[in-house]
Amino acid sequence: MRAAAVMAAWRAAFAVPVLVLVSVGMFALAQASPFDPVRQYLGERAAVTSPEVAEEIRRSWGLDRPLPEQYTAWLGNLLRGELGDSRTFHLPVAQVIAERIGWTLLAVGAALVLMLAASLAVGTYAAWRQGSWIDRLIVGGAYANEAAPVFWLGLLVIWVFAVRLDWLPAGGLTDAAAATVEPGDVLRHMVLPVTVLAISQSSWLVLYVRESVIGTLREDFVIGARARGLRERTVVVWHALRSALLPFLTLLGTRTPELVTGAILVETVFSWPGVAGASVRAALAVDFPLLAALTLLGTAAVLLGNLLADVAYTLADPRVRTLGVA
Repeated sequence: MRAAAVMAAWRAAFAVPVLVLVSVGMFALAQASPFDPVRQYLGERAAVTSPEVAEEIRRSWGLDRPLPEQYTAWLGNLLRGELGDSRTFHLPVAQVIAERIGWTLLAVGAALVLMLAASLAVGTYAAWRQGSWIDRLIVGGAYANEAAPVFWLGLLVIWVFAVRLDWLPAGGLTDAAAATVEPGDVLRHMVLPVTVLAISQSSWLVLYVRESVIGTLREDFVIGARARGLRERTVVVWHALRSALLPFLTLLGTRTPELVTGAILVETVFSWPGVAGASVRAALAVDFPLLAALTLLGTAAVLLGNLLADVAYTLADPRVRTLGVA
């Protein structure tokens, strides 16, 4: 536990300058952007709005001030917990995130569990049947799935299961006619987006588990387990798979950015009311207060994912603590 605590402290100290650099980069990109947030805010009214009114809006938002001054003011508000108001949703940014982050965590958490369970089972089975037709089918399917865009996969399952077969709803959180949010209704609407997100991120997991288990099956301790007369299933699951999963914990943390990106696309395609989908609306509307908060939140999620993966590896493998790698 001490090694994990030391690692967490070092990572927390490292996260501060990373978040600062990300925030500086956001302001630099916003300054270089050709899009005018005032015109985006006004929409069609921009053509009939007088320049004086547009300039007054710009002054009220502080857009007429130098970039360093804008950044200093924003950073000071952030440290005080004031994230500003969303120009897209016409609500405080903190309220927009609070109302949506739970749905994102629900969808991503369910997809992560499904992805891990299915990928471990499929990858281990492919390694067990190495060289067979089903192994080649799994490997080929994994490469094809890796090449398929997430939004294409989402549109495909909507066409098949919602349009053609009419088994599941095409999107949203509940039915359009629903007056309340019922758990059963939410579960039905979760099936397609959660499944698409899990499948889209599972290819690398399947391939990695397959290769790792194949390598472990050649180790002496696995050969010894077979020589002792243990069943093949016991040898594969309780010996080969357990040893092959240690490096997988760290790899899982490095793939967190892909999970965040996949969540953005899936929430957009399926109209899921989470923070990932809100970032797309914020970007299209040049809603900088909301976009800045969501960008920092995504960066923090990536850093936290890497930290949790490294801590899990440290706790799972005593050699890391013994050698002082942590």
